[in-house]
Amino acid sequence: MHPVIVKFGPLTIYSYGLLVASGFIIATFLAAKQAARIGIPEDKITTLSLLILISGITGARVFYILLNIKDYISNPVEIIMLMHGGLVFYGGAIFAFIAAVIYIKRAGLSVLETVDLLAPYIALGHSIGRIGCFLNGCCYGKAASGPFGVVFQDGISRIPTQIYSSLLLLLLFIFLSICFKYRKFRGQVFFSYLIFYSVGRIFIENLRGDNMPVMLNLTFSQLISIFMFIIGAAGYFIVKGKIWKRTR
Repeated sequence: MHPVIVKFGPLTIYSYGLLVASGFIIATFLAAKQAARIGIPEDKITTLSLLILISGITGARVFYILLNIKDYISNPVEIIMLMHGGLVFYGGAIFAFIAAVIYIKRAGLSVLETVDLLAPYIALGHSIGRIGCFLNGCCYGKAASGPFGVVFQDGISRIPTQIYSSLLLLLLFIFLSICFKYRKFRGQVFFSYLIFYSVGRIFIENLRGDNMPVMLNLTFSQLISIFMFIIGAAGYFIVKGKIWKRTR
């Protein structure tokens, strides 16, 4: 693994932070350009993206700390060491979604239109960030021998779940981008994101070696994924049904 990209004297550039930042910058840039094409001011999307970043990192870190509270009680200084990894995506998603909806409404934008716009680029930024997880050595998979195993920092050959996750997210980005171009109703892209991401996450979690089951032999992320799938499917068919009734 390569948790450190390069060191310049006292300055250290960590692979995890670099890839997460790169994913955010690329996703924000592309989302802003797409916004301009459909009549949404670029500056509002840029501001919204910064808000999502700050609230997302805060929520993701809070959830990770709560899930590993014993480690942080014995070593509290690690709470602020984000460069070492330790973020729970769903925690960040919940915080970011709440903050985003509040901002979108205050900015006078359509909630469904805006989240449809952002959904593909969230998947893209997440895909790039997962490469940072791989280089950092976190979010690793179960022990595995043979050509599909990668030796991690603990000296054990493991399933590179970070790479699998990154590839699935990249495919999701492509799919959602096509979906946005040909969508039939507002909300279709966002709810599709919830549905397909949750299914992919449930699959990846079965391969993870760092998340233990918490209930019904399911990990915390799998439980959240099931809830996310239900919300996505319900939202998709409710909104689609409303549009269908209006056009009858």
